[in-house]
Amino acid sequence: MSILGAQAILNAIETGDISITPFQADHVGPASVDLTLSSTFRVYRKVHQIHHVREDTDYRDITEKVEVEEGSHMLIMPGETVLGITQERLRLGPGLCGWLEGRSRFARLGLMVHISAPFMGPGIDSQQVLEMSNFGPAPLAVYPGTPICQFVFQQLNGTERYQGRFAGQTADSF
Repeated sequence: MSILGAQAILNAIETGDISITPFQADHVGPASVDLTLSSTFRVYRKVHQIHHVREDTDYRDITEKVEVEEGSHMLIMPGETVLGITQERLRLGPGLCGWLEGRSRFARLGLMVHISAPFMGPGIDSQQVLEMSNFGPAPLAVYPGTPICQFVFQQLNGTERYQGRFAGQTADSF
């Protein structure tokens, strides 16, 4: 299993094995593609009851959807977590999987863009949800349209496809 380099990524896009909508060629790096932050977020409500972590637990029960106006930002306070979603819809054909990772320029500010579950299975066809937490000492303003994270593509030994709970997730269903 190998990581796809820039030319292999572009070739896979050309053959349709990878689809990124909308696609920006200048977001292709040497071994990843930068994905941008959308204007849709989910913020956690202040709750005072226990929320049980089980297989059927739904994050939407303790969050509310927020749309950030054009030119504005989402403020993430130290110690706070918000959910974001990428503008791009990413589809991987059989034989490809990947990893959603933060970018070091933002990690150095204390922003963790994807705190858990970075693996994306083969056959995904969705916008990517970001678990964004501020581990730094200062409030952080994040702006829609910012290339906030990167996706690293990996060749899979097999042709399996992801069929899980969040298959096909978009900002509308987020």
